[in-house]
Amino acid sequence: MRISVIGCGYLGAVHAASMAKLGHEVVAVDVDPVKIERLAAGDAPFFEPGLPEILAEAIGSGRIRFTTDMAEVAGARVHFLAVGTPQGPTGAADLKYVDAAVAALTEHVSAGEFIVGKSTVPVGTAARLAGEVAERVPGATLVWNPEFLREGFAVQDTISPDRLVYGVPAGAEGEAAVAVLDEVYATTLAEGTPRLVVDLATAELVKVSANAFLATKISFINAMAEIAEVVGADVTALADAIGHDARIGRKFLNAGLGFGGGCLPKDIRAFQARASELGVGESLEFLADVDAINLRRRAHVVTLAQELLGGDVAGDGGDVAGKRVAVLGLAFKPNSDDVRDSPALDIAARLLELGATVAAYDPEANGTAARIHPEIAYVDSAAAALQDADLVLVLTEWTEFRELDPAAVAALVASPVVVDGRNCLDREAWTAAGFTYRGMGR
Repeated sequence: MRISVIGCGYLGAVHAASMAKLGHEVVAVDVDPVKIERLAAGDAPFFEPGLPEILAEAIGSGRIRFTTDMAEVAGARVHFLAVGTPQGPTGAADLKYVDAAVAALTEHVSAGEFIVGKSTVPVGTAARLAGEVAERVPGATLVWNPEFLREGFAVQDTISPDRLVYGVPAGAEGEAAVAVLDEVYATTLAEGTPRLVVDLATAELVKVSANAFLATKISFINAMAEIAEVVGADVTALADAIGHDARIGRKFLNAGLGFGGGCLPKDIRAFQARASELGVGESLEFLADVDAINLRRRAHVVTLAQELLGGDVAGDGGDVAGKRVAVLGLAFKPNSDDVRDSPALDIAARLLELGATVAAYDPEANGTAARIHPEIAYVDSAAAALQDADLVLVLTEWTEFRELDPAAVAALVASPVVVDGRNCLDREAWTAAGFTYRGMGR
């Protein structure tokens, strides 16, 4: 099938390359000529495991091309909308890119074609856009097909997702949309992927509801970590115990710095804003507490670092000034270079403001972090960050950091003190190597 993908950011680039991997002919469009030039050369503008390989394969096969010219989408049967919906000043999603993309796209769409929304939007957006599409291009259909990508696993989650959700209008128009989406995802469906057909509003709610639930689960275990630290319990063992309950499950019960990235923080705030607009703001009031717990974890690590460095936690940092802190990890999660709303980067910046000398290293995110906080000193290896450190902070659970030899680290640092911000280190091994070890909720 001939397919277009509008927007070549994280979602769009992965989706376009994955559609080509599934055998479709893809034209991908973005307004940023630099991004398009890089993608056309097979150079992914962000780190995502597996993407360079399928991108190179797609370019080599001739099944994908990248352009800034929206007119080149003409003749595609399906047009995927994958532009960003950043957080606006009030917390609500900013839909200017979605609206602009639909306006530009409908200049080149014909009757019988389908516009398929992938972007995360406030509930009610799809119905509004469907009306606009029907007015501008009679016979064209807008549907919603939310994405459920995990950064670091985005290619896998596109080609072999754990479910497909189609939000379609009622009647024959919806039946035609289901048929065409089944054709798009024929390979995926043949593998047994569950498919759910719902209305437009439900499809929009699926994505934000899933993210709200995951954010709540993370903040719940972090709240338990706060209690565990006061009473001397171990939140990791607690999570193991309650995770054996099939109604709860162990995933997303890892206490630490909290969540970050371009989805969960933004989406729960936008969800709250939309609920308020709909007059049911009280339904999602609990998400304000979820957000507050999440942000509190960052402040907790900064305070802990001050205490361990002998600083003044009540004010200006005191003895923290001049102390060398090794920050291992800057991305909001491993296998990504994404530092949007990253707890790790936030903590590094706060310690620098308190006067600490920060040496930061991330296997992939040094460059993206430097664009946001150029004032931080970035080094090119864990060893360089650890050299003569008065405190070690492990803030992203990269395998490289999990596998550090604590004895070798002890030979590099000035003071053997480590804060395990992700509870990813072997506490006994680090303690045996002479380290003062502090985990989260342990």
